[in-house]
Amino acid sequence: MAAPVLALQGTELTLGNTPLLEGAELSVSLGDKIALVGRNGSGKSTLLKIAAGTLEADGGVRFVQPGATIRYLAQEPDLSGHATTLDYVEAGMQAGNDAYRAQYLLSELGLTGTEDPMKLSGGEARRAALARVLAPEPDILLLDEPTNHLDLPVIEWLEAELRALRSALVIISHDRRFLSQLTRATVWLDRGVTRRLNQGFSGFEAWRDAVLEEEERDRHKLDRQIVREEHWIRYGVTARRKRNVGRLERLAGLRQERREQRRAVGSVKMTVSEGGTSGALVVEAEEISKSFGARPIVSGFSTRIMRGDRVGIVGPNGAGKTTLISMLTGALTPDAGRIRLGSNLELATLDQRRASLAPNTTLKEALTGGGSDTLIINGQPKHFVGYMKDFLFTPEQAGTAVSKLSGGERGRLTLARALALPSNFLVLDEPTNDLDLETLDLLEEMLADYPGTVIVVSHDRDFLDRVATSVIVAEGDGAWTEYAGGYSDMVSQRGFGVRALTPAGEAAPTEKPAAAAPAPAPVQKRKLGFKQKHALETLPGRMEALRARIAADHGKLADPAFYTSDPDGFAKTGKAVEKAEAELAALEDEWLELEMLREEIEGG
Repeated sequence: MAAPVLALQGTELTLGNTPLLEGAELSVSLGDKIALVGRNGSGKSTLLKIAAGTLEADGGVRFVQPGATIRYLAQEPDLSGHATTLDYVEAGMQAGNDAYRAQYLLSELGLTGTEDPMKLSGGEARRAALARVLAPEPDILLLDEPTNHLDLPVIEWLEAELRALRSALVIISHDRRFLSQLTRATVWLDRGVTRRLNQGFSGFEAWRDAVLEEEERDRHKLDRQIVREEHWIRYGVTARRKRNVGRLERLAGLRQERREQRRAVGSVKMTVSEGGTSGALVVEAEEISKSFGARPIVSGFSTRIMRGDRVGIVGPNGAGKTTLISMLTGALTPDAGRIRLGSNLELATLDQRRASLAPNTTLKEALTGGGSDTLIINGQPKHFVGYMKDFLFTPEQAGTAVSKLSGGERGRLTLARALALPSNFLVLDEPTNDLDLETLDLLEEMLADYPGTVIVVSHDRDFLDRVATSVIVAEGDGAWTEYAGGYSDMVSQRGFGVRALTPAGEAAPTEKPAAAAPAPAPVQKRKLGFKQKHALETLPGRMEALRARIAADHGKLADPAFYTSDPDGFAKTGKAVEKAEAELAALEDEWLELEMLREEIEGG
């Protein structure tokens, strides 16, 4: 292994009375591409700040090879003290750096270089900060959530730019696709210590699960060993004559070991309050259009969204995704065309900007609205403290102001608020922002099991692949097209991904691959969508359960004494059998259709 350019050894840090880092280590050599992963609150950003030299640890050693250049991208960069964005970027460069690179990077990131840093939006400030750390092409780049506030075209451009750099990378990100594309090693920060896997992020999750399973087995063995020792102390023949000091000390040591073991942080228990069943048709749009001034946002778009659909909406920032959602949910009237909403819709929304969270509001007030201590979740009363725990908040945080919460905690709080509302129609605007990977997994599972309809805006390609049954993408000049499947399916059908906007605000012109040079067959091959795969996996079990229920009810109806003793019960059972048989027939038709589609895809 090459000598490290940057190394942290035995890093320790305590916040208040809580140990955050307990001997964490990080070693970065030239050319390394490392994913730094861990739960929200595990200390990833803190460890990166210590590596960058902007925060001093309580203990441990930090080594930097003399002459090495390190650049650090903070989650909230400080651009004060500079007249323009170009001045800000150039201030981070050194003698000998390419003088034109600063302007090139700013242009690629959608900035001119003349902007006043104090007047930038959060996304624009993020882009300027990216240009500043990339410009000098340092030996090591430390990137904390580099894709936050970036749209898909910029994320994909950044991937290509980082891949071309010779700089070593240490990246914190919730974007699985981004990490998988760029990293060749993974450092897992868990319960204050680090473990290293010499594989990129794509191999991390299986390895992490294996490590946790082994821990659980070891913990179980330790528990059984303690029980055996306690049994000997109480009932052993020798113990009745005299206490064996050695075994007593051994038991005390085992108990101490058990106390000192830190279990993995619990998982979010994510459920959504279901409303009544909506009609089969949720939204129907016919040739809808909307313009702001001379600029078309949506032009002649039509779609039909049915109950159970999960629709992803993608496009560059400024394409009009929020406008399209507002029309599809009835909040905005189109200039032309018609919107028809289904019956019995109960809408719940997740705000991308978390604007509904007032900074001085406490966590309890944000969840309860300042009223009762009890929430109604799925028709059942639940105390707000229990609901807080489901989203990994402690009872002590009930009085904490929203402004004091981390980005990940605000993300979980906003999710908790949205999911507490009874709904059969969820609209989620950038739900993955600031969520850790485990919480993303649970959100994906919840959406897969949610019986209602979902519209989701996201720049997270992996999330869209796992969740969406179709994707609506901005084509430019107000045109929108719907593609079956997730993001990767859309790219396969369309021939390219999401493109950036031109200065005029319209999507950049694109050209599909020439007919003479088709994409390779594996890329173009059709695939089942997430919902279809989920249905194929679950339908056989549901059908089997229905058949068993029908058989049991037929057995009851075959008993002559049933009608004589309980005519009302006999009639109800007969109606239940008819309903179950109709449901079974519908499920069998659905399964047969999906199975034929699967065979067609796999055969061709």
